[in-house]
Amino acid sequence: MRIATFNVQNMRLRMRDGAPRLDGARDRDADEDAGADALDPIDRRLTAAVLRAADADVVALQEVFDQATLDHFHDAWLAPTGAAPYPFRHCLPGNDGRGLDVALMSRLPPLRIQSHAAETPRSLGVAPPPGIDPDAPLFRRDCLEARIGALTLFVCHFKAPWPDPERAAALRRAEAAGLRRLIERRFAEPARALWLALGDMNEPAGLSATGALAPLADGFCVDLLERLPEDERWTWASPDGRGAGRPDAMLASPALAARWPQARPRIIRAGLDRLAGPPARSGPPRFAQVGPHRPHASDHAAVVVDLPGAETQTAPEGAP
Repeated sequence: MRIATFNVQNMRLRMRDGAPRLDGARDRDADEDAGADALDPIDRRLTAAVLRAADADVVALQEVFDQATLDHFHDAWLAPTGAAPYPFRHCLPGNDGRGLDVALMSRLPPLRIQSHAAETPRSLGVAPPPGIDPDAPLFRRDCLEARIGALTLFVCHFKAPWPDPERAAALRRAEAAGLRRLIERRFAEPARALWLALGDMNEPAGLSATGALAPLADGFCVDLLERLPEDERWTWASPDGRGAGRPDAMLASPALAARWPQARPRIIRAGLDRLAGPPARSGPPRFAQVGPHRPHASDHAAVVVDLPGAETQTAPEGAP
C-alpha cells in the first residue's frame, strides 16, 4: 500500500459566472493583484500533477473546503491526468471557521471512516490550554480516522503557528495529546497495533520532546521522516526562501515501524515554487509550469511512503 499526505493549500470550489472554479493554491492575504486569478487553474493543474506523480493508493489531504470540492477536483482535474481513480472519497465537516477540512481519497475500500471533530478536552481527558473551554472542540479542523486494510490512519491538521506563536503551540500540544488519547482509546496495546498518524502537524521541527508534539515523543510513535537525512526532510518553505521546515508528518506505531523497517518516505517537491527552499536542498527539478512563486501546486510538498502488503494483511487491530 502506498500512502501519501498533501496539504493542497486553500482548495475551495466556487461558482463564478455560472461555472465551477477552484480557488488557486494561495492564501487570502496574498497574490490579490489583477493577474492572480489567471494563475488559479494552473495551480490546480499542478496540484493534480503532484498527486499523479505520487500515485498513492491512499491520500490524506488537508485544506479541502468540502465534499463537493473534493469530488470536483477528482473528476475535473485529477482524472484527466490519467491517474487511476479514487472511488472512495471523504471530506467530513470539521471545525475550521473557513471550512478548510481534512479529507481522504482511497482506491481501497475503507473498513471504517470516523470524524473526531466533536471531541473536546473534557471528552478526551486532556487539559485545555489557558482560556480554552474544556467543552469546546479540541481539534482545530478534525482528526479523521480510517481503517484500510491492516492499517488505521489518523489524518490531522493541527493549529497553524500564527497569529500568536506561543498560544498556537499550546493548542497544538493539546491536539497532540488528544491524538494520543484517541489512539489509546482505539487500541488496548497501541505499541502493538498498526496505525499511522499523518498530515500537517504544523510543527516545523517535527517530533521532539521539547516541541508541541511532545505528548507523542516519548517512544509512543516513530517519526518516519527521521529515516531520511536531515537536510532532505523539509516539506515546506516560506515564499521568500529564507525558511524551511517539516510540518508534514508521518508518525507510525512502533509495530508498524518494525514491520516495515525499510519504509522511507519520499518527498515530492516538483510542485513547489522555484524560490522555495535553499537551492542546495531543492532536489529534482520543478514541473515546467511552476513559477518563482506562482503558479505552484501548493506551499507544501507531498510526502509518500510504501508499506508493501498492508492492503491485504488482516492482522487484528491490537496485534502486530
